[in-house]
Amino acid sequence: MKSILHDVLRKAVKLTARQNLVEATRVIQTALSGESRRKDAQFKSVDAREHVRPTKPAAADIGSAFAQLQKGLAAPHASAEGARKALPMGEVLTLLHKGVVPGLAHGLKPHLRPQPQVPTPKGAQFLSRTYSCAAGSRDYKLFVPSKMKSKAKGRKLPLIVMLHGCTQNPDDFALGTGMNELAEERGCFVAYPRQSTSSNQMACWNWFNLKDQTRDSGEPSILAGMTREIMAEFNVDSDRVFVAGLSAGGAMAAILGATYPDLFHAAGIHSGLPYGAAADVASAFSSMRNGASIEAVLAAEMSVRTIVFHGDADRTVHPSNGELIVAAARAGLDTAVEKTQKGRAAGGVAYKRIIIADSRGAPQVEYWAIEGMGHAWSGGHPEGSYTNPRGPDASREMLRFFLA
Repeated sequence: MKSILHDVLRKAVKLTARQNLVEATRVIQTALSGESRRKDAQFKSVDAREHVRPTKPAAADIGSAFAQLQKGLAAPHASAEGARKALPMGEVLTLLHKGVVPGLAHGLKPHLRPQPQVPTPKGAQFLSRTYSCAAGSRDYKLFVPSKMKSKAKGRKLPLIVMLHGCTQNPDDFALGTGMNELAEERGCFVAYPRQSTSSNQMACWNWFNLKDQTRDSGEPSILAGMTREIMAEFNVDSDRVFVAGLSAGGAMAAILGATYPDLFHAAGIHSGLPYGAAADVASAFSSMRNGASIEAVLAAEMSVRTIVFHGDADRTVHPSNGELIVAAARAGLDTAVEKTQKGRAAGGVAYKRIIIADSRGAPQVEYWAIEGMGHAWSGGHPEGSYTNPRGPDASREMLRFFLA
């Protein structure tokens, strides 16, 4: 059976042959972002189709499809000296990911989520801010709970940094996860960095670039600096600073947990990928569809407490990535005691919860495998994108794990 990827690329080749490069690129971008699957499932209901585990595309299909695509890209750009040479697969993927192809002067306008109105509890604030450093600049929203007093008189409060997924924005993510309401209950600051579309047209965090996987470099440097700036201004408890994210945001949360364990004391990764899963767009694409390399992931173990949520019917990020994040987090423990629980959320969705504790009995890793769920924030609010309100409440469980 031909893979979905092969069919998509074949369509792109036909469009390219007609010199419709804009539409060809859009088709590939849609496939890379999983938009076609999102339209089918909407990630808001659990049905029989979601119980089928993702299939792995055949390598031969991928190779032959990309070979055709390379020829198609070369044809419209022939010069007097002859046709342009076909580009390496990795370069083709990079160009398509950025929304450009050779000879196309501008990128494509991505389908980004609208910025909704986020209700703020009385006495609390939801501030719009910008952070800049040598590595770059990012806007962010900051939730300040009503329990916050002056820095001189008030008690220190925890801080959670929440990283949205592709096409999302801080307001959409805050609304979908409901984290502000929980932070108001528990007395926490919550920061929502916004990925710049000038850095990634789909508003994805660039977790697959090597420079964005390194301490004091690229996006990790920006996000760590932003966190420190908030800590310097507000009464933040430096021992209770945490990071969480969805999808590409989950992958970046894993990176921050691995590269800044002195800053972030726990990481929450929902439908994401492990640190070390990719070195470029081509390997990122493979890891998303097939699962990351075990050797690469275990070589870059997590050293902070980690909680993972992943749907076993996720067709955008292969569920095995969640298992690899757990394996990497567990690898750093001298002694691990494992306990498994099974249950069903109030919305009816079944799950398996694995708790891994250290030799003292303190939980260090939690893994929630959610039956039949696709690429969506479990237990989220339907007003936000990529949520499944029927699953266990990932936001509440992450906050519990962080503050334990």
